[in-house]
Amino acid sequence: MRIAILGPLAAGPDAIGGARLRRLLVRLALASGRTVTVEELTDALWPEDRPADPANAVQSLVSRLRRALGSPAVLESVPGGYRLTASTDAAEFEQLVRQAATAPDPAAAASLLRRALALWRGPALGDVATVPFAIGHAVRLEEARLSALEDLADADLAASHGAQNGLPELIARLSELTVEHPLRERLHATRIRALHAAGRTAEALAAYEHVRKDLAAELGADPGPDLRALHLELLRATPPAVPRTNLRAPLTSFVGRDADIERIMAQLREHRLVTLVGPGGAGKTRLATTVAARVLHRPGEAEVWVAELAAVSDPADVPRAVQAALGPSPLLHPHGDTIGSLVEALSGGPALLVLDNCEHLIEAAAHLTEDLLGRCPELSVLATSREPLAIAGEALSPVGPLPPETAARLFTERARAADPGFAPDEQVAEICRRLDGLPLAIELAAARLRSLTLRQVAERLDDRLALLTGGSRTALPRHQTLRAVVAWSWDLADERERALAERLAVFPGTFDAEAAACLDASIDALAALVDKSLLQQAPGGRYRMLETIREFALERLAGSGQGPAARTAHAAYFLRLAETAEPQLRGRGQREWMNRLVDEHDNLLAALHHAAAAGDADTAVRLAAALGPFWITWGSKRESANWLRTALQVEGPAPAVARTIATAVYLITSALSGGFSTPLEPTRRLRELIDGLGPDDDHPLLALLEPAVALFTDDDEIGLAAIEQRLDHPDPWTRAILRMARGAMLENRGDLLGMRADMLIAEAELAALGEHWGRSQALTILAGSHLALGEFDRAVAALETATELITALDPANPASHQRVALAGARVMAGDAERGRRELEAMANAPARGWEARLVAFAQLELGNLHRREGDLATAERLYQSAAAAIDWLPVVAPQFYALVLARRAHVAAAAGDVDGAARMVAAAVEQTVPVKDMPVLALVGVAATAVWAARGEPARAARVLGATEQLRGLPDAYEPDVVALTARLRGELGAAAFDKEYAAGRDLTRAEAIEQVRDVM
Repeated sequence: MRIAILGPLAAGPDAIGGARLRRLLVRLALASGRTVTVEELTDALWPEDRPADPANAVQSLVSRLRRALGSPAVLESVPGGYRLTASTDAAEFEQLVRQAATAPDPAAAASLLRRALALWRGPALGDVATVPFAIGHAVRLEEARLSALEDLADADLAASHGAQNGLPELIARLSELTVEHPLRERLHATRIRALHAAGRTAEALAAYEHVRKDLAAELGADPGPDLRALHLELLRATPPAVPRTNLRAPLTSFVGRDADIERIMAQLREHRLVTLVGPGGAGKTRLATTVAARVLHRPGEAEVWVAELAAVSDPADVPRAVQAALGPSPLLHPHGDTIGSLVEALSGGPALLVLDNCEHLIEAAAHLTEDLLGRCPELSVLATSREPLAIAGEALSPVGPLPPETAARLFTERARAADPGFAPDEQVAEICRRLDGLPLAIELAAARLRSLTLRQVAERLDDRLALLTGGSRTALPRHQTLRAVVAWSWDLADERERALAERLAVFPGTFDAEAAACLDASIDALAALVDKSLLQQAPGGRYRMLETIREFALERLAGSGQGPAARTAHAAYFLRLAETAEPQLRGRGQREWMNRLVDEHDNLLAALHHAAAAGDADTAVRLAAALGPFWITWGSKRESANWLRTALQVEGPAPAVARTIATAVYLITSALSGGFSTPLEPTRRLRELIDGLGPDDDHPLLALLEPAVALFTDDDEIGLAAIEQRLDHPDPWTRAILRMARGAMLENRGDLLGMRADMLIAEAELAALGEHWGRSQALTILAGSHLALGEFDRAVAALETATELITALDPANPASHQRVALAGARVMAGDAERGRRELEAMANAPARGWEARLVAFAQLELGNLHRREGDLATAERLYQSAAAAIDWLPVVAPQFYALVLARRAHVAAAAGDVDGAARMVAAAVEQTVPVKDMPVLALVGVAATAVWAARGEPARAARVLGATEQLRGLPDAYEPDVVALTARLRGELGAAAFDKEYAAGRDLTRAEAIEQVRDVM
């Protein structure tokens, strides 16, 4: 959150109501993140009539302010007072002013100061400025603003280089400021220097005399020593030496590109020709002139000349355009030796020639540059072009889109020029992303805020070429609209290159040369489009087309009538790719092919949507079937279900096996993402699919279908029988996954050792195959059995490997279950400090989307640590927070709620609320029994044990504890709650009596053990 105090008070996009609330927020904001004591806040809020109980009065106002801010976390309660952690525009202003003081050149300093002054929206502190505590702060901030205005005037004067076209505007601005602030001698001094630099020395002397008389009349004093020294200097001065340059002072701030500037400066030290290449609108011209200003201020007094070639249409006129940039006199001799004149003018010492916009005159610009560099030994050339000059000694410096943060900053600055009250929100980042981070497009979009809201601009970006018009009236026509910028680049390509670019526009994401070949693109043709900035090189040897250029190209493709053929060829290629990848996902190629499918995902979806729109059921269904296994393990299940449904809704013939696979994956992903109101519908339809399978339907996914449904419906009898029938499947991955499924069913039945045996075999088989996903799941389940058997280090190693396998496949996957289990395993293995630290980090993360699972499990585990340390209040808060966090998920297993209830029952029992604890245990049992999860029911049984112990019935408690062993299949001798209860009950009953009751519970039948846990009321 950002608090604005340089003008009317605002917190983010909202105003703060209530005078006293505004005083409180201003006082906290002025502390710049430091603690403000209750005493200081009381003095600020009630300077005359203090409340009877200041602490409570302040606390009440703080609570109201937290609600008003909408982000309570930014206002912290700390020992002795309160602290506001939000940023402020005042702090940003002061930081920018400090940066300007150390800027490398006056132009950079001026840019920073303009950014700083643009933050002011009116008098500092708004209506709070007259409150006693605020008066001094308001005066200080206003003085800082005036000093920044003086610094800006000095920087603009230094950056003007004496250029006549920059000084009149500066003099006019200083004239206004000196009228507004007649006693600030520094403003007068800067105005006098500017008049002198403009050759208006007489006016400068008159200005001095005017201020001298004003000071005498107002104060009865003479000007200060600095102003008197300047007057003496004027009287003695010769006409000022004007640097040899035609570089103009910028009219707007230059945002970002610091690394680019440093890179180009380094290139100019090593090379005499540097060419800035990039797409239209990327800001090449502004970057080149900014670098040129830096060169002008370098030691060595280099001349700097800028030759603007955009308006030149005849290649033969390029030398004359450069000649005109150096001065008007050569044009008086149209029949003279133009090149000779240029050589003579540029051979007098170090010089930098900026050749701007060379792309449409590339041959002529290249020849002239080569000739001048060869004949002028101290000359350097900085060119801007959409393609290289391609001559010896050229160093290329690509100019790409702005990074997201810089792009957002540029948009905000330009938006505030159109609307001083503009307050940015999350839409700014989205607008900049969709505009490819191109400065010109961003500036055009920001200018639209004169007539549209931010939301309206964002909503209209689908037709950006029509939206983004109305650039500067003084700009060249091709820079006044986004369409004109793209059309200029487009027209520089030949007909074959334009036709290829139109076809390549069907790629919505990045693509490689192999994919481009399906549209008849050769490596040389791609390189030509890169050279002309119609394509950009992307990481990994891939290419991309900026969205702005792509929209233009798609318009052209639609007009040519070649769109359907290009999209069909694109879809055919990606269908082949998906069907090639599908079997590779079950073995050693899994990671490589997962990464490839991730890289190509936008293209795969485009192929799917084209097939659906074209009514091509064969392509759509086959593509969905091939991608189904990938979508099960990667990305959003809800989105995957939508894509699969799109394919299945296409009418027409498609291979039966592909349709069955796509339907099965659709039903599974829909069920997992909450797409059905009850589990009955997907279960029924999956069983229909199973019933329709023939003996030859042995695709691995189809072989797993019946066991998967059995796991989903907790029908382990059918599931185990189905697995037994399929364990001789020819595919080794399928056999390993079947063993995993059987292990999971055995674990749910309470056969922990049987599960362990199957999982060990499955994990070894999957490791031999080089598979990641299934192996990570097997290792995770095995870790639980390692912990139960006291093999703590083995559990830690298994979970570390599982986490690495998951993140190697999908870096975006939080591996939430594995990471929480790993932290808990570290605690049990003796590394409690690290385990706790990891749990706290995960528990405090934002609970949004699938990250909610990570947060909830971490809070549950962290609550256990606090409970076992005796901190029942913190444990209860964490348990309740875990239950609230998990509500963000579309589907929540009942076992999780059972675990939360069981843990809360431990807290209630320890706190003496035995009846409440019993009710929680009873509710947990009802959550667990229907899903037949015996290990979780055993943990609920441990909570029931705690309830009976709290009731003072240790014998019954020991019997219930024994029943938990029957449920899980072996004793959980290392689980901390089991260990603690065992020690307590042994102490109360004696060893012999405890062992007798425990054995009685352990020897119960399964049904009897369940009833033993259930009968807690």
